[in-house]
Amino acid sequence: MATEPPSDEADLLIRVAQHDQAALSALYDRYARVLYAVAFKSLRSAEESEEVVLDVFAQVWRTAARYDVAKGRVDSWLFMMTRSRVLDRLRSFQRVTKVTLASENLAEIQASTPGVDPVENVLILERRDRVLAALSQLPEEQRQVIELAYYKGLTQVEIAAQTNLSLGTVKTRVRLGLSKLRVALGNWEPS
Repeated sequence: MATEPPSDEADLLIRVAQHDQAALSALYDRYARVLYAVAFKSLRSAEESEEVVLDVFAQVWRTAARYDVAKGRVDSWLFMMTRSRVLDRLRSFQRVTKVTLASENLAEIQASTPGVDPVENVLILERRDRVLAALSQLPEEQRQVIELAYYKGLTQVEIAAQTNLSLGTVKTRVRLGLSKLRVALGNWEPS
């Protein structure tokens, strides 16, 4: 089986931009293994590395029309996307580790505390209800991205990938939503 010369990679991307699945498949066959190896070297997880490769080619499918041959080679573009996805996952792992450690520390502190202060519990419940009420007042698109960020711990890049929104749109929605929450919660003081 003869392989296509590297000079036709830009042509493959042009075809991918026109939603040619055969072109995406050819590009995938050419680069999936090496991109997997790059991801695996940092992540040390077969599943995570496979997810990175799938994310990269999903992004290629969505953004192939924006590729500019004058700015760099196709393989460099693919490696850059892979590196970005790997870094996103590593940051996510760090966040999860921090949350887990914080939860374990909190559990230890609570276990060592002789009793729970009922007044503090009431204040916590009041705050929770206030935040939930303020969240419910946000437009759905702003509430969705804030919930994905704070309840699921996703980065803005991960939210963009999951919701098929541009990163700029996600950042704007988060900023607007947090601004509205700040206003809604700014005047609140516990009773």
